[in-house]
Amino acid sequence: MDTKWRDYSHSMIAKIIGFMITIVCFTGALTIIADVVVFKHADFDIAFEESYYLGSDFMRDSSDIFTSLRDITGKYKSEDHIIQGGTLTEADNKWREENLFWDFANKSKSYNPNLTMEENYPIFEEVYAAELAKLRDKLITEELQNYYSVLRRLDKYPGLIYYAKDGETEFTNSPEKTKDYFKSLPSYMVFDGSELNVFPEEIQQNHRYHWLTADTNQLGYQDVMYIAFSKEFLNPRIEEWNENKVTVTKSLYQIAGFSAGLALAFIYLLLVIGRRTKETPASPLNVIDRIYNDFKIVICFFLIVLWIAVIAYMQQFKANGLIVLMTLLIAAIGLIVVLSLVKHLKNKSFVKHTLTYTLFYKFFKFFKDIYDSGSVGVRVVLIVIGYPIAVALTFFMFPITLGGAAWIALKKVREFDAIKEGVKKVKGGDFHHTINVSGKGEFSRLASDLNSITDGLNKAVENEIKSERLKAELITNVSHDIRTPLTSIITYVDLLKNETNQVKVKEYLEIIDQKSQRLKILTDDLFEAAKASSGNIPVNYETIDIISLITQGLGELDDKIQERKLEFKISHSNDKVYIKADGRLLWRAIENLLSNIFKYALEGSRVYIDILESDSGLTLVFKNISAYELNISSDELMERFKRGDESRSSQGSGLGLSIAKSLIEIQKGTFNIEIDGDLFKAIIHLIKVEAN
Repeated sequence: MDTKWRDYSHSMIAKIIGFMITIVCFTGALTIIADVVVFKHADFDIAFEESYYLGSDFMRDSSDIFTSLRDITGKYKSEDHIIQGGTLTEADNKWREENLFWDFANKSKSYNPNLTMEENYPIFEEVYAAELAKLRDKLITEELQNYYSVLRRLDKYPGLIYYAKDGETEFTNSPEKTKDYFKSLPSYMVFDGSELNVFPEEIQQNHRYHWLTADTNQLGYQDVMYIAFSKEFLNPRIEEWNENKVTVTKSLYQIAGFSAGLALAFIYLLLVIGRRTKETPASPLNVIDRIYNDFKIVICFFLIVLWIAVIAYMQQFKANGLIVLMTLLIAAIGLIVVLSLVKHLKNKSFVKHTLTYTLFYKFFKFFKDIYDSGSVGVRVVLIVIGYPIAVALTFFMFPITLGGAAWIALKKVREFDAIKEGVKKVKGGDFHHTINVSGKGEFSRLASDLNSITDGLNKAVENEIKSERLKAELITNVSHDIRTPLTSIITYVDLLKNETNQVKVKEYLEIIDQKSQRLKILTDDLFEAAKASSGNIPVNYETIDIISLITQGLGELDDKIQERKLEFKISHSNDKVYIKADGRLLWRAIENLLSNIFKYALEGSRVYIDILESDSGLTLVFKNISAYELNISSDELMERFKRGDESRSSQGSGLGLSIAKSLIEIQKGTFNIEIDGDLFKAIIHLIKVEAN
């Protein structure tokens, strides 16, 4: 007992020490950051700047001065120019005048709705002459105020010397206007025409130098802008920059030290708070832990806003000591709340211990219990509970409530009758009948389920009819393709029996040989199609360069290509594209496609082979123009012994596409064909692999 108590005491002391270190380090880092950014108005970037000229302060002041001089010479020019309305743009005047015009259109009796806006405008200018004059005076006053504001901005830079010229407008505070005079000063920026010279040259290494170049790009070739910085301007700023650099650098080291201590102490607290043991599989909850977690998250956000408000309020008093105390207090409260959230995370109760989850859980559990009781239970509960409540709330319009209930009841009866009538029609064999019941209630779901059953029956009947039709066509096509060479063989064998002319005998034998070879090809293709569709062919996967496979294959078939005068165009984005497939079976499928192209493609046309890569795999697309009119669907063309030429005068067996499809599918690929007019397109999708 003493050992357990001693271990518990040591653990509590360690947690308290870790807690104190965490809030002290957090407070230290945060108050230093606030002191640098809020009170000293410094930038942490200054710690990494090598000189004043490479800092943000110099470039910010330079850009402000440049912009101010450009506004004075380019826009404001002088008080007289502003008073005469020289700065007022037509667009600005138009926009403000249009606001007055709509006021005139809505309120003035002089507005004629039968006239257009352009026709009403002279009337408006006459009626609102005084208001337009006041508007102009107001705009001029605003421009004068802006002009004086720019002048005040320039006056806040003692030791600044400048000369600016835009056309005939000159603005300077220097008796000397020559470029050489400005270049004799300690630092300068001289823009003359399209040339910008700065000194010292290290200014160009400032990573914010583009601010200055962006400003000069807005000047014309005839504009002049000379800006020089005397020692009176530079010395106090360089001295302030050096002091800020030392202060910020020191602050960064302090922040790094506090952050390291904060990280170590906070990680320790995360590990030990809510730690599970054999004796305590779930962490015990205290008063803070019992507060709902969504409330605690709101408290965290409130503490952040409170700390920002304290800093903003105390900024004017510079009460650093009070800020430290308030930060310590806020940090302590926030850390307690965060550790409580961590404890719930470890107990796997973070979401469940929220007021939102609790309310929704009870709400949904109530309705789930009603739903689980069955559809009759749902209706009974809604009627027993809901209707009396509705009547009580609408007692002053009881007839309307009663009428609404009667209307709902009648609607449900009609829905039931519609379902009953629909079931009767489907039972009678009308599989195309659709039961129309709108809404999302029980009757609507029941009607949808019944419609799904009829849809399934329709599809089953259609598939059966299609299967029977295709089976009949298959038998017809097989009989036709086999009977034709067989009939020829029988005929020429009969002729041979009575033929004595050896020349004709040789001719008959050649024909018999051709027809027998044709019959052999048909039977071999039929056997291969049956074998491929059964899926009993062994597949040996390997990594194949599909581009090399197609290129090499086309080379071997060059004679057939030349014979048909076809031009093959291969499109691919990479020199090598690797796929996972069986090389022998893949080439057999591609060879079938190419054979199909040689037989049915329009002679002298182009054949396109596109190799497309994607995240999901690789797609091969074969496209050619058919020599025969393709008045057949792609599904029918995929059937065995089906050909694109309905006359069946070509030498094909009609099995090539079916065999290719089966060979691709046993390699875990897909094979589809598309027909667009006379354009025949075969699409193969395969698994792509990365090259080693």
